[in-house]
Amino acid sequence: MQAVQPVQAVQAEQVDGRSWRDEVRSLARERDAVILAHNYQLPEIQDVADHVGDSLALSRLAARSDARTIVFCGVAFMAETAKILAPDRTVLLPARDAGCSLADAVTAGDVRRWKAEHPGAVVVAYVNTSAEVKAESDLCCTSANAVEVVQSIPDDREVLFLPDQFLGEHVRRVTGRAGIHVWLGECHVHAGIRPEEVVAQMDADPDAELFVHPECGCATPTLWLSGTGALPAERVRVLSTSGMLERARATSAARVLVATETGMLHQLRQVNSRTRFAAVDARAVCPYMKMTTPDVLLQSLRTGTTEVHLDAVVLDRARRAVEAMVAIGSPGQGE
Repeated sequence: MQAVQPVQAVQAEQVDGRSWRDEVRSLARERDAVILAHNYQLPEIQDVADHVGDSLALSRLAARSDARTIVFCGVAFMAETAKILAPDRTVLLPARDAGCSLADAVTAGDVRRWKAEHPGAVVVAYVNTSAEVKAESDLCCTSANAVEVVQSIPDDREVLFLPDQFLGEHVRRVTGRAGIHVWLGECHVHAGIRPEEVVAQMDADPDAELFVHPECGCATPTLWLSGTGALPAERVRVLSTSGMLERARATSAARVLVATETGMLHQLRQVNSRTRFAAVDARAVCPYMKMTTPDVLLQSLRTGTTEVHLDAVVLDRARRAVEAMVAIGSPGQGE
């Protein structure tokens, strides 16, 4: 996908004599809009938003909001999920070309072919998938409740888990189920965080805690290393983004190493200024998440031309997969 080119360059600090933040808030009021920002967005986007969090929690919040317009500062599948849960609202995705390497790893056609190879299998789709893929699935899950969702399926049923191979392997290891087939997809950013980097940094700072996202290429090896004693198990925590925030509020560690997209550091530092949070890999930057710049957000609010539209049949079928997850119990936190 090509990066969005702003129609009009706008400085983040000032617009027509007003601060950029004031201009954004004024336009949001005019549109009766709620601005949502994912944890991986640029800091200035996070700071101007009404709410910051993971994609599913934000979508559920948007569905409960009275605002007529939802402005989702994130990537395409996130705005689609908001539309699935709030079909009567206008949903704007400021960076219209903001995709996701993980969501792009599987198509609806791939799922149909996979189901044909495994008749009777239950398809579990991570929320980091397109609406079309959700529509071909039986259940959705988040990184926080993936284990619970799979455990709700009878043991004699095969499970097709997609699209993230690292989260899928984590679920397979925790549940001990043999009948889980895992799609070989990955988030390129998370997959690039290598276990040897984790080990080197933990060895260099023996008092640090480690937060690892289950999508990371280092997640399963890190769990194995902590089980063998090569890494201190008591300081290794595999957490969703919302789980990282919860743990950050509670930790007394002087330093925490974080294995996920670097945008997460902004929120971690906001909730705990006593602890030093550092990226395991400073190169773990998602280019799609950084496409929502101040000028792109302003242009979306001014014109409303980045609206998300979904086919009615796809929307209805995708919502059933999300609702099936919720029916199991608490949907937990998001990705």
